[in-house]
Amino acid sequence: MSAIQSLHDNLSKAFGLPSSAVEWLLMIYQAIQVFDDVADGDEVTRHELDKTIWNMLVAMHQNQFWRLNQDALSPLLATMVLKWQASDVFEREGKADAKSFVWRAGYYDLVLASVQICHGPEIAIKMAPYVMDLYGEKFEDYMREFKNA
Repeated sequence: MSAIQSLHDNLSKAFGLPSSAVEWLLMIYQAIQVFDDVADGDEVTRHELDKTIWNMLVAMHQNQFWRLNQDALSPLLATMVLKWQASDVFEREGKADAKSFVWRAGYYDLVLASVQICHGPEIAIKMAPYVMDLYGEKFEDYMREFKNA
């Protein structure tokens, strides 16, 4: 099962998010993967680039979940970007550590906020450990990546 399919299944089945929330979160996930690949100089297919351009400039703004909740989600998106940029600075300066590793997981803050928006705080509190456990990268693998760079 692909990472995107696993994420889709967790968002829709395990966390019971409505389809518009799942679609929005998957658009963001796909975009940050492409942006990270571009920043790292990794190959990005034309299809992935075109999909990202469309999703970020058109589809995201047509998404019902985004339209209804953009006042709450926009600052979280901004924070996610700033945390990723901070981790990237540390990584490029050879200072990758446990802090910069955690900063990279800002996407899951969006997922947790989406659970809270859709289900309320009591359910979000119960689901929070499971949401945060979705972050699949292992710290040891992260550190190995930068020790070999």
